[in-house]
Amino acid sequence: MNRTVDLNCDMGESFGVYTFGADEQLMKHITSANIACGAHAGDPNVMEDTVKLAKQNGVAIGAHPGYPDLAGFGRRKIELTDVEIYRHVLYQIGALHAFCKAQEVPMHHVKAHGALYNVAAKKKHVAHAIAQAVADFDQNLILYGLAGSYLVEEGKHLGLRVASEVFADRTYQEDGSLTPRNTPGALIETVDQAVKQVKGMLTEGHVTSVKGKILPIQADTVCVHGDGASAVRFVRELKTALQAEEILIESM
Repeated sequence: MNRTVDLNCDMGESFGVYTFGADEQLMKHITSANIACGAHAGDPNVMEDTVKLAKQNGVAIGAHPGYPDLAGFGRRKIELTDVEIYRHVLYQIGALHAFCKAQEVPMHHVKAHGALYNVAAKKKHVAHAIAQAVADFDQNLILYGLAGSYLVEEGKHLGLRVASEVFADRTYQEDGSLTPRNTPGALIETVDQAVKQVKGMLTEGHVTSVKGKILPIQADTVCVHGDGASAVRFVRELKTALQAEEILIESM
C-alpha cells in the first residue's frame, strides 16, 4: 500500500509563437514538472519561464527529453542509434540544467517524452542509452519510467534512483503498456474513473487492463496530461479526490 505519491505533468511545451497547455494554472496543483528541452517542444524562452514558474510554486523540476521532432510533437518513432539517443538525451538534460543553474534551483529528475518513452519501455538497449545519459550527467537524478518497464530496470542496473510511473488518464494493455493514443478508449476523460484507477494502483497495487486483466503495478509517481481542454479542472479534482482518500501528494 502506498499512501504517498508524486503528481507529475509535462510542461513547457509551447515554442515560438505557439502556446500549448495551461502551465501557469496547472503548476499550482502538481508536485513535479517535466519540462520540454527544445527537441519535441519548447525553446529557450519557454524553458526559462517554466523553470521560474516551477521555482515560484515549489515544484520539483525534471528534464523531458524526446526525439528531435517538433512537427510530430515527439510522438513519432525516429530511427536513431543507441549512441545518438544517448547524445540527444544528454544534450537536452544539459540545456535545461543551464536554466536551473541560472535560477539557482536543483534539477530533480529526468523523464523521456512520447515515442522515446514508449520505445524505451519495451527495448532494453534504448532504455540503457537513456539511463546511461542520466547517470553520466548526474547520478543523483531520479529516472522516471513506465512501471514494470525496461527503463526502470536499466536505471536500477546503473545505480540510479528510479520512479515507477503510472497514468491517471490513460488505459493499459494486457502486457502493462499504455494503450496507443490512436486507439479508441486510450484516454480516460472522467475524474471518477481516473480516481478509481489511481486509487487501485496506490492502495491495492494493481490496475485493470482494457480487457479486464488484473495487472500488478508499482506506483511512485502519477502522470497527468496538461494538454486537454479541461486539463486544469481534471488535475485539480483528481488531486482533491486523492487527498480525500488520505493520500499525501508530494514530490519524491
